[in-house]
Amino acid sequence: MAWNEPGNKGNGNDPWGGGGRRGGDQGPPDIDEIIKSVSRKLNALLGGKSGGSSGGGGGAAGNAPGVSGGLLGGALVVLVVIWAAMGFYTVDESERGVVMRFGALRDEVVTPGLRWNPPIIDSVQKVNVSRVNTRSYARDMLTTDENIVNVSIDVQYVIDDPVKFALVVRDPEVSLDHAAESAIRHVVGGTTMDRVLTQGRADVAAEVRDRLQRYMNSYDSGIQISQVTVRNAQPPDAVQGAFDDVIKAREDEQRVQNEALAYANRVVPVARGEAQRIIEQANAYRDQVIARAEGEASRFEQLLTEYEKAPQVTRERMYIDAMQAVMSNTSKVLIDVEGGNNMFYVPLDKIIEQTAAAASSSQAALTPQQLREISEQVSRELAAAETDRARLQPAPVARGVR
Repeated sequence: MAWNEPGNKGNGNDPWGGGGRRGGDQGPPDIDEIIKSVSRKLNALLGGKSGGSSGGGGGAAGNAPGVSGGLLGGALVVLVVIWAAMGFYTVDESERGVVMRFGALRDEVVTPGLRWNPPIIDSVQKVNVSRVNTRSYARDMLTTDENIVNVSIDVQYVIDDPVKFALVVRDPEVSLDHAAESAIRHVVGGTTMDRVLTQGRADVAAEVRDRLQRYMNSYDSGIQISQVTVRNAQPPDAVQGAFDDVIKAREDEQRVQNEALAYANRVVPVARGEAQRIIEQANAYRDQVIARAEGEASRFEQLLTEYEKAPQVTRERMYIDAMQAVMSNTSKVLIDVEGGNNMFYVPLDKIIEQTAAAASSSQAALTPQQLREISEQVSRELAAAETDRARLQPAPVARGVR
């Protein structure tokens, strides 16, 4: 039979354990009894003492300390678990951790990964050592030639030493700002305005970077300056137009210089080549004239030797060579006849054409024998012409005959 069925009163089968005290009362379970039961079990687990109970009122008063001790132990366990869980943290790949134990620096630097340090005892400061940080500065500064120029500079830096960055300097970025402004003013103050505005920007940036890095090293700030860039440099607005004109004039000057240099690079090699060609032609002409003169001198010496051996033959040979040289350059010959005003025409052009045709067929020049034959033919024609002229003249009439 079930414990709550009718007729089952006072049998002590109450599942809440209160049947003996209540007798036949079939009401709901007592909450106080449940709390006391749980308190006794916690005290037994934690090694506490449970107060004795002899009666209803006395039992409630005796179990109050047991309940407080159990709750305190449970709360302590929970607090310990929470404290241990708070000690876990993660260090990213780009970060490093600086650990302080009771305010004193520990030697090791925490590397990336999942780490644990006792909370409250240790404090961990994470420092990003891979990110490139940028600080911008824009100031009106006085140059060495007493001109005012507005300079805008970007400074890029990384954290090189996380321990120095976190502990040595109270506020490293504020120190960087002051040092950067000091370095920029020092470099710009020692440079002319023209150099800052035009081609000297890269040099100014390099000088600022070197000086700023020396400042950071002297502070032990743990900051490494990676790059300094002059973003903009311009004169005050009141004189901006005049400086723009100056810059344009210098650009035009540079452009004209480049054009002149290009023209010189194009013309000078041509002139040098032409000069070299003329020199080579002159050398060739000199060698030709010298060789020709030496050849004529040698020919004359050889001719003199032959003339001494046979003067008559040599003279005839020289005459024939002279006649060949003269007659080869002309096609008409006019001869003055003694004793009259008539001029005889010798058709040398026809004779030369015939001789040249014969020579071209044989691919040979006129030989001395051919020249001699031509001379004899000319002499015969002259003699025949003289005879004809004498024959055609009338005979003289005798005077005094009646």
